[in-house]
Amino acid sequence: MASKEKELPAASTLPLVSLNHVSILCRSVKDSTKFYQDVLGFALIKRPSSFDFEGAWLFNYGIGIHLLQCSSANDMVMKSGVINPKSNHFSFQCEDFELVKKKLEEARMEYVTASVEDGRIKIDQIFFHDPDGYIIEICNCVKLPVLPLSACPSFSATTDKQR
Repeated sequence: MASKEKELPAASTLPLVSLNHVSILCRSVKDSTKFYQDVLGFALIKRPSSFDFEGAWLFNYGIGIHLLQCSSANDMVMKSGVINPKSNHFSFQCEDFELVKKKLEEARMEYVTASVEDGRIKIDQIFFHDPDGYIIEICNCVKLPVLPLSACPSFSATTDKQR
């Protein structure tokens, strides 16, 4: 959510401020660290010394990514080879899609593009896998305003598309 937007009303709110980090299991902390640094521009940061397992912490864009070394192959999400935008994924806001495509092509990474339209607003999306098969989306979703359904007279709370 863009910093300019107001918080949405909620029946019962917690004192949450923002997303702090995403934690993901990986086959190789070294390979995943390289990917998140080289492809997405994250910087390796200090991790608490009390951890007794291999991992790495990265940070940029106000987001932390914590990489955790997988203890067994059975714990991993396996890459299916298909980049499915309707699968679980995490998304990063972007301002220059052509630069993202160029960087992915230079890295010889497979990706798929999609778009979402709402009235005159068009959202561009790029989806690709990280080294462990997690799907990453790069989008310009900030163009789409975050509006509570109560502020949208054309939608009712029971609209199937909103569930």
